[in-house]
Amino acid sequence: MDERVAALLRAAELAVEGRLAGASNATVRCRLVGPSIPAELRCVYKPVAGERALWDFPEGTLAARELAAYLVSEAVGWRLVPPTVLRDGPFGPGMCQLWVDHDGASLVRIVRPDAVPPEWLPVRNAVDGSGRWVVLVHADDVRLRRMALFDIVVNNADRKGGHVLDSAGHLYGVDHGVCFHVEPKLRTVLWGWTGQPLQQAEQQALRELREQLAGRLGTTLRSVLRAEEVTAAATRVDELLRTGQFPGPAEGWPSFPWPAI
Repeated sequence: MDERVAALLRAAELAVEGRLAGASNATVRCRLVGPSIPAELRCVYKPVAGERALWDFPEGTLAARELAAYLVSEAVGWRLVPPTVLRDGPFGPGMCQLWVDHDGASLVRIVRPDAVPPEWLPVRNAVDGSGRWVVLVHADDVRLRRMALFDIVVNNADRKGGHVLDSAGHLYGVDHGVCFHVEPKLRTVLWGWTGQPLQQAEQQALRELREQLAGRLGTTLRSVLRAEEVTAAATRVDELLRTGQFPGPAEGWPSFPWPAI
């Protein structure tokens, strides 16, 4: 199904429906138009020309990083990123990703200390605008745990709670434009498994991913990323396998995104 959707994303005409308010970069929702294309099929289109310049990421590279994140997720069989392609669009070349409808239920929340859901994992205590203590928490969910591991591999610098979408029981992550930096940049709300050992299935997935990074996947990624960025991703996989556990927040870098949700 994903291969068919990716083919449609590459070839279909994009009919602009509107811009997503609040996005830091130009983000447009489009309807896919063409013969035999379901009327409800839509996509998110992010033109390179609408990318905001960042001090720590090369200019004009965010769309390619979104594609790279999709390729890694598909290679390891996690399917955490909606089908994503690079293509020309109404505002020039950019990233095109399947629009995901979700039910709005959040697996990441900010709650009062006495309202933490049973078996959820506390991440960080904070004080809200009224001076009351609150807690950032997330579900102890195997799908979310897999996403946390994926974020470590791709060095995701912006995993907000709002970037986690539950669609009919399938968990997707979106907004991966600031991934794959060579320096440690992991900034996420998914720190609940810090220090926990990797499960056998997780270690096996990482070993398989490491082999692919040394082969065809690595070659493909180097067509959209810098060679040193692909090498850095392989090094992060090696480090995960060496330590055998989830890392914790690093010093010298803000480890939580803002806003968190």
